[in-house]
Amino acid sequence: MTALAGAGLLLLGLAACGNESTAGGTLTGKTYLSTSITQEGDGPPPSPDARVRLHFTDDGRLIADAGCNTMQAPVSTGNGKITLKDPPSMTAMGCPGGRDKLDGWLSNLLQSKPTWKLSGNTLTVVSGGTTIALTDREIVEPDAAIDGTKWTLSGVIDYDSVGHQQGAEKAWITFNGDRVTGFTGCNELNGKISRTANTITFGELATTRRACAEAEGAMEKSLVNGLKGEMTYKIEAGNLTLSTPNAGLTFIAAR
Repeated sequence: MTALAGAGLLLLGLAACGNESTAGGTLTGKTYLSTSITQEGDGPPPSPDARVRLHFTDDGRLIADAGCNTMQAPVSTGNGKITLKDPPSMTAMGCPGGRDKLDGWLSNLLQSKPTWKLSGNTLTVVSGGTTIALTDREIVEPDAAIDGTKWTLSGVIDYDSVGHQQGAEKAWITFNGDRVTGFTGCNELNGKISRTANTITFGELATTRRACAEAEGAMEKSLVNGLKGEMTYKIEAGNLTLSTPNAGLTFIAAR
């Protein structure tokens, strides 16, 4: 009985892979950005400058946005269709310029079980009279280099939430080989690091001794205390995340 059950699961797994391959490949672990959106028939078209982002996670979720709120849900991509297994959950951020209307448009489209086809780096998603052409994010927005980039602080991670501190944009760090240098928004910092393919281990950081205003001091504490020990790092386009299981920091590549 055990052998038969295992064989059945194997056949189901092969069938799922076959369903994906008929649409041109697999979407798992990939992020795609829209390059064109065409819409025919009834319904208002999206904003002309809308950019749809679809991220198919390794753990079977679709995370999507159209430039405003982020939505996510468990997803299946078998049979050449994007099928959300639950209605998507969504953040509740207010967005200027009527961009909040894009949330409903994208949510409805993704819940309509649109078809998809992958050709090289181009993903085409079709629902009714709407066609979205998307390109692999790594082609449209290549990852910034870890070394030599000025990484500006953008947020502090506390468990599952990301907070933004006043004046965070003044703080930054730069990696160069086995060293990190930067500015806390009040004092200069530097220290030694060691790095693997996906982790950075920080030694003790040294800072200058300038007296800081209350807000600057709080930000400096968050940055210096956040850069401690071994941290996992991930770069996506111009965004860097340094994290431990319960905390971390987010940065944006300075332009």
